Amino acid sequence: MPRGYVVGEPPTLTGVNDLDPGALRVAYDAQLRAWMPERLPPQATVETDGPLIRLTGLDRRGFVTYRSLGGVTGAELDALIARQRDFYAARGEAVEWKLHGHDLPEDLPVRLSAAGFEPEEQETVVIGLAAPLAADTSVPEGVNLREVTTRTDLDRIASMETAVWGEDRFFLAESLERELAADPSGMTVVVAEAGSAVVCAGWIRFVEGTAFATLWGGSTLPEWRGRGIYKAVVRCRAALAVARGFTYLQVDASDDSRPILQRCGFVAVTTTTPYVYSP
Repeated sequence: MPRGYVVGEPPTLTGVNDLDPGALRVAYDAQLRAWMPERLPPQATVETDGPLIRLTGLDRRGFVTYRSLGGVTGAELDALIARQRDFYAARGEAVEWKLHGHDLPEDLPVRLSAAGFEPEEQETVVIGLAAPLAADTSVPEGVNLREVTTRTDLDRIASMETAVWGEDRFFLAESLERELAADPSGMTVVVAEAGSAVVCAGWIRFVEGTAFATLWGGSTLPEWRGRGIYKAVVRCRAALAVARGFTYLQVDASDDSRPILQRCGFVAVTTTTPYVYSP
């Protein structure tokens, strides 16, 4: 699959001052939803099933995405969903079907649930301009930001994430390490440290062939919140995006991070809900 592959031709956005949610959602659908990088870890594979793009072997669970279902409905849609469930069940692997709030048909959530997929927490897809954020280089006093690549630092990030979420997130270290090894220029991981402690971390993926870079992570230890650290990590990654020629930043934002990002100029364009099947 070629680098920057998307289903269909991406539309041209009208300009850097265009933050119209409708136009951004069209661009998001065209440029991000069906994109897969060319350079993946050896154990990861990408294949298609009708309108779907199916990723296996990259993370703790598989992933199913699409630009649109192309009018597939009824019994045909049920069969398409069941094939994904059965494919991953045969592998003994969980799978996430990434459902968006504007997806059609409208009964898709019901059909996913009937096939055994369970919804996780809904997030909001927000998009903002990178350049205004990159212009502010301030960092809270006593905090240092740096880019990291070593397994030791990735393990420290996973430990922080585990503490924040109260569940095992140590799989992150391995998946980030494999992704960095496969494509060192495709992602940058940033940590915020106070002394020897990792207090926040986030990573950015550069979606080549599009106007977008995407932000991930961004978790902050509870005792360090409210000091502007999360925003500093966002601004740092915005500067990395601008340096690489990207115009927009996209985030699947939790209810905690969405208000912060909106105050930074991001706009909401749709929602996304992971529907997960676990064999």
